[in-house]
Amino acid sequence: MFLLPVVAVALVDADGRVCVQQRPEGKPMAGLWEFPGGKIEPGETPEAALIRELREELGIDTEAACLAPATFASAPLGERHLLLMLYVCRKWRGLPRPLEGGALRWLRPLELHALAMPPADRPLIGLLEALL
Repeated sequence: MFLLPVVAVALVDADGRVCVQQRPEGKPMAGLWEFPGGKIEPGETPEAALIRELREELGIDTEAACLAPATFASAPLGERHLLLMLYVCRKWRGLPRPLEGGALRWLRPLELHALAMPPADRPLIGLLEALL
């Protein structure tokens, strides 16, 4: 089994809402809602990967000091096993916008339960409810 480490972030706005993005057409699990993030490239730290992914996917910038490790999820994903590390971020520069397609929504943690989400993202909702 091949371990696939990925990072994701709960961007939290001043009203306590969390940003989720819809997976674009043509990608695995298209149409599902997820926390922004992605794969860690060889030689990258989780924080550097998340900063890069936020720039590529949402057009925003943040610093490693603004990324607070929150929790992780572990789930089988075909021939691989996904290890999803979730960070919380309340400070960034720029206005998040979906640069790779799909859509963005800002929702309270309780509202996330109603969304169709990948299996690894679902268990993270309860922690966000407790934190926020």
